[in-house]
Amino acid sequence: MVYVDGFVIPLPKKNLQIYRRMAQQGCKMWKKHGAIEYFECVGDDLNTKMAGIKFPKTVRAKPSEKIVFSFIVFKSKTHRDRVNAKAMKELTNDPRFKNMPMPFDLKRMVYGGFKVIVKG
Repeated sequence: MVYVDGFVIPLPKKNLQIYRRMAQQGCKMWKKHGAIEYFECVGDDLNTKMAGIKFPKTVRAKPSEKIVFSFIVFKSKTHRDRVNAKAMKELTNDPRFKNMPMPFDLKRMVYGGFKVIVKG
């Protein structure tokens, strides 16, 4: 069964295009190292009437921020660990990424690895 890394990020609206370019590079890199799929999604309908905690609240989003929901799909947790190690090594050695300003507050990012229990 596949394995997924998931992220929720508060992103200043003014940084959306910067983030998109960064995410496009990240997508190429993670897929080059073996990720099966890579998604970066911007919140569109987040003020629903459904019960539970809304995405903006999870990251203490401000009115000037968008919510980004991202996930990367791998073959397994072991595969994820191998792919992430290669991608992170490249990130730390590539000057394009080393000198790139972070367009969001890392301290407010929500991240985790997930075992898939149902796949349709």
